[in-house]
Amino acid sequence: MTTFPLDLTKTRLQMQGEAALARLGDGATASAPYRGMVRTALGIVQEEGFLKLWQGVTPAIYRHVVYSGGRMVTYEHLREVVFGKSEDKHYPLWKSVIGGMMAGVIGQFLANPTDLVKVQMQMEGKRKLEGKPLRFRGVHHAFAKILAEGGIRGLWAGWVPNIQRAALVNMGGNELLDSLKPTSPSYGHHHPGTELFTPAGTGLFSPAGTELFLTPASTELFSPAGTGLFSPTGTELFLTPAGTELFLTPAGMELFLATLLSVLPLFLCSGLVASILGTPADVIKSRIMNQPRDKQGRGLLYKSSTDCLIQAVQGEGFLSLYKGFLPSWLRMTPWSMVFWLTYEKIREMSGVSPF
Repeated sequence: MTTFPLDLTKTRLQMQGEAALARLGDGATASAPYRGMVRTALGIVQEEGFLKLWQGVTPAIYRHVVYSGGRMVTYEHLREVVFGKSEDKHYPLWKSVIGGMMAGVIGQFLANPTDLVKVQMQMEGKRKLEGKPLRFRGVHHAFAKILAEGGIRGLWAGWVPNIQRAALVNMGGNELLDSLKPTSPSYGHHHPGTELFTPAGTGLFSPAGTELFLTPASTELFSPAGTGLFSPTGTELFLTPAGTELFLTPAGMELFLATLLSVLPLFLCSGLVASILGTPADVIKSRIMNQPRDKQGRGLLYKSSTDCLIQAVQGEGFLSLYKGFLPSWLRMTPWSMVFWLTYEKIREMSGVSPF
């Protein structure tokens, strides 16, 4: 919900300067001046209203329920049953990449109808400003209308570039993160033996009052599972019996923030790689899904995703494939962070082993 305005802004940017519209005599739209991320977002607020930044959020929620659910169930099945971990319980990068791509394809294929409705509803405000009739009265009307005009097949318009994007995003982002996060000392969980990481030189105290200092070089402290340690201010740091989680009292918020900041680069890099790999397919997907259609539900601008790619590059240049890149990256980083940390916490509360 919080990052959805970035997703809406990304979609609007992807449609700007669409050269193929000139063939339908929509030259005014095709030649409209390009606006960057900030100006596009401000334009939506000024021209359509603040709440329009969340236009299409309902099918977006539907999409994430189907996509994330299908993707994670498939990925975990592939990881645990099909591929399996190595003898040292490590999951190799190449297995993570292949499993992530396959899981992304399956999850996104199932969620394609919700993605289609989301993209089209995100463009409704723009259509209204251009004097075009609105296509839908709401989410359920959108599903019904698309089904009536194009049949079941119509709900899967744009599925080819959509699953391509999902495969690339999962390869470059989420599953790469899953493979690399065990090497990050501050990511969520620690193995029994309880290796604690805090800012270098921070003093911690044992229950007996003996101060335990961390060396600046290693910043490591080992303590038996379940032992209570105390910060210099008297804040108690508890470890669960399994040694997998560090709990801070409110007075220890400084250490929590330090941990959060230390994992941020991991998610920034994950989001950056995913956006670099996935944005071109995302642009093609959005344009195919939003293109005008005849009464039989057939697209009037593009014959296929390849045709859309060629027209975009020839008419707008190669960089047109990266329209909407910045809001995509800015959205993907906090989304990945919230998703993974929440997912791990839900697994822990459910008594399931860490992912």
